[in-house]
Amino acid sequence: MSTAPVEHPEYAGGEESLTLLEEAAQLMERNPGYRVEIIGGILTVTPPPDLPHARVLTDLMLPFLSAGLHGPESQVVQGVGLWLPDGPEDYAIPDLSVVNADIDEHLIEFNCYDPAAFRLVLEVTSSNYNNDLRAKAAAYAQARVPVYVIVNRKHQRLHVLTDPAGGTYDSHRVLAAGELATLPDSLGAKVTLDVGELLATGRPQPRKKAVPPASEETS
Repeated sequence: MSTAPVEHPEYAGGEESLTLLEEAAQLMERNPGYRVEIIGGILTVTPPPDLPHARVLTDLMLPFLSAGLHGPESQVVQGVGLWLPDGPEDYAIPDLSVVNADIDEHLIEFNCYDPAAFRLVLEVTSSNYNNDLRAKAAAYAQARVPVYVIVNRKHQRLHVLTDPAGGTYDSHRVLAAGELATLPDSLGAKVTLDVGELLATGRPQPRKKAVPPASEETS
């Protein structure tokens, strides 16, 4: 998703700076519908996604649900905060996650949860795709999230990153349309994604010019 860095404001009078979490809370209050994250000590704000982004997220949920991953052992969720270990106030909000069913017991702070409760995180890119491909890949690997999937709408590819170690993922598969992505069994069920279908759903559609309603004739 597209992100933009935010400067650090100060309290009125300039006596005391806000913490990053305080800034994040203010930004969320002032910008309903926007996503605010702190990754690598940098606070970013993501505008609401476009419609194809939302569509591909819905399509992505279906194979996870069909595999039985939303049940007594695990859950499929959108927009749940993940507390990151690489900074004192860092956290991310993946587009989609597969989490352990007992995730409620692993709340850390700021409505974010221990990364140990996450089996998979998934991002669908928007304009600032480098954030998902680089900064978030490093952050999720540092948090030792077992599987990270990226729907790269910019380059029409699907990335499957696994085996986190030393702040990076040892395995990084890049798949194109016409291929199938079979995710690791560590999820708890077999999940296969049709890369071509997901990429097609996520493409922005050509904008059609709206036709104004015909005006009524006056006598």
